[in-house]
Amino acid sequence: MKILMLGWEFPPFISGGLGTACYGLTRAMSQCGTEITFVLPKPVSSEYTSHVKLASLKPGQAGIDYYKLAGFENVTFRTIASGISPYQRPGEYEEMLRRIREQTQAISTLPAMESIGMGQGGDHYGSNLFDEVQRYARLAALVAQQEEFDIVHAHDWMTYPAGITVSALTGKPLVIHVHSTEFDRSGEHVNQRVYDIERQGIHAATQVIAVSYLTRQIIINRYGAPPEKVSVVYNAIDRNGKALDPARAAIQKDEKIVLFLGRITMQKGPEYFLAAAKKVLEVMDNVKFVMAGSGDMIRRTIELAAEMGIGHKVLFTGFLRGGDVDKIFRMADLFVMPSVSEPFGLVPLEALRNDVPVIISKQSGVAEILTHALKVDFWDVSEMANKIIAVLRHPPLQATLREHGNFEVRKLSWSDSAQQCLDIYNSLLAPV
Repeated sequence: MKILMLGWEFPPFISGGLGTACYGLTRAMSQCGTEITFVLPKPVSSEYTSHVKLASLKPGQAGIDYYKLAGFENVTFRTIASGISPYQRPGEYEEMLRRIREQTQAISTLPAMESIGMGQGGDHYGSNLFDEVQRYARLAALVAQQEEFDIVHAHDWMTYPAGITVSALTGKPLVIHVHSTEFDRSGEHVNQRVYDIERQGIHAATQVIAVSYLTRQIIINRYGAPPEKVSVVYNAIDRNGKALDPARAAIQKDEKIVLFLGRITMQKGPEYFLAAAKKVLEVMDNVKFVMAGSGDMIRRTIELAAEMGIGHKVLFTGFLRGGDVDKIFRMADLFVMPSVSEPFGLVPLEALRNDVPVIISKQSGVAEILTHALKVDFWDVSEMANKIIAVLRHPPLQATLREHGNFEVRKLSWSDSAQQCLDIYNSLLAPV
């Protein structure tokens, strides 16, 4: 079986859960012998790489490159020179384009693009994010014409037009993988154009994969998808994580560390984290709250901590990657994920793998599969504070959550997730 995958984030350039999920799922499929061509925007420079190293690279034509990654023997990556980047919003794309125009007089010429209307005046990116998504779809169609495959598998909204285009051109079944929706990212203040693209992709798909039953219900209720068309495949986590470092117990510090790690955006609930932190600090002074991440709410969140009078107790690290993430987990006594709407939530699994107990929002997909985690409604900051205090003050509770949570995470496997995807593929290819 051969799969054409369409994505917009994958190691070695990674900024969030989608890249981690695509990495784990694709590697597991490769290990099962499934042949995959993974199409995605052109990677950033190597100084930002994580997880994997490029094994070989050869230039392609029309801004399309080919490369292989160590450990992905059955996967070929084809990158398109595109301005799409992870978790990008329309305004952020336009700001990125403005910076490119200021820094360079002309963007790299793609001669083959002119004939299909993809560049004018030396500027070969779309004039806005939605134009760029459509341009990516046209380039993906060029890639598809050079490949053999049985299934088209598209990840998240920026690749849905590409999936629809390729499926229409080839007649191959289209699988849409929903890692998040516009309702998760924006609440009720959705971008109508993003929603329309998501809805179009969901209805054009032969089958839809949701990362949780929470997401499945949104797809059915908000996008009108037939229930029988939407399957759930949970994310997992690599099993090669580090066991508890004996030296961790020897770290001497007077203050407890409560960690928030993720994008600092409305979806992740940073203001609820701070509200709970204020309540905790009213009864416990020896606690520091660390907020690791970046996002469009970072400035407002820093100001909010100051307004609450707890700025001296809240540390903002900025975006962390690679070894720095491991270090912050080793320092933490507790991880809290107060997400307003979290389709899945991989970070709690990473925390448990690092022997850090977790408190998670009930409004998250990962809450469906974790038993040994404390759960709270994101808006109930009093209960969130009570649970934080209970874990910090009662070592036996902390130890139980750590030990049982770590054991629970070890049962989750990308191989199982990959097999569920393969079962879906086979059902689509089976004779009627």
